[in-house]
Amino acid sequence: MSNQQNYIGQNYVGRFAPSPTGPLHAGSLVAAMASYLDAKAHHGRWLLRMEDVDEARTAAGAAESILADLIALGMHWDGEVVYQSQRTALYEAAFDRLGRLAYPCGCTRREIVDSRICVAADGAAVYPGTCRSGLPVGKPARAYRLRVPDPGHIDELIIFDDRWLGRVQQHLAIEVGDFVLKRADGFWAYQLAVVVDDADQNVTHVVRGADLLDSTGRQIYLQRQLKLAAPQYLHVPVITNADGEKLSKQNGAQAIDVTQPLLALNKAAWFLGLDIGQVDSVAAFWPLATTAWANLELTRQG
Repeated sequence: MSNQQNYIGQNYVGRFAPSPTGPLHAGSLVAAMASYLDAKAHHGRWLLRMEDVDEARTAAGAAESILADLIALGMHWDGEVVYQSQRTALYEAAFDRLGRLAYPCGCTRREIVDSRICVAADGAAVYPGTCRSGLPVGKPARAYRLRVPDPGHIDELIIFDDRWLGRVQQHLAIEVGDFVLKRADGFWAYQLAVVVDDADQNVTHVVRGADLLDSTGRQIYLQRQLKLAAPQYLHVPVITNADGEKLSKQNGAQAIDVTQPLLALNKAAWFLGLDIGQVDSVAAFWPLATTAWANLELTRQG
């Protein structure tokens, strides 16, 4: 069954949650724009959260650079910026609430890859369940995983309605396996942190890139185990490079040139399929873009 809620009569709360591993680039601007326009079209709030839970990958000055670029592009958030690195106590508390569903795992990444029982949609090897019944003799705990239902169990199939892509389903046991909550390097995993943060910030609508679609089933399952409401989801297409890879900081994506903000905004709007027309200022761009986004949503619904 679907775990979605309509949020009729409730205030819309959206968010943009970049990882400060580098500057804002064209791919992250598309995600930021989509989430910003969706919040504005629904007369809602738009929050900003820095997903710096992986402190080892956080680049010095990147968070400040992203904030400055968003302001230069005319995107203003509501409330204070939230930093995951300051919220580890919340993740620890959520982890404790999972009880026996969470268990220690001593497997290395190489051992998991070598098992080759299946490959997930995101290219990762599906965990074979080696440590489900306890750590093998002589193996120390490296990470902690969340136990998912066995294949065929009613809770193992996650179904949700994506506002861009339509009905989506994922078999957790077959396509994902028991997934990591706390990593071998001691950092909390993205899946746990984002679920806790969205609930704590009362996020009702998540708008993000389709590269995170495969994570949504895991997050909905975690929400159920923690008895948290599931937001509505919308996953927009992602920009790819010449090799068909998602444009990212890791493969050399160039920083947005905020000295030409309209050029960057128009390119992102064009990629999202928005008809803006000619505008001569950033201030004039956003009302037109908001109307275009609302019209695009009506077209998809029709």
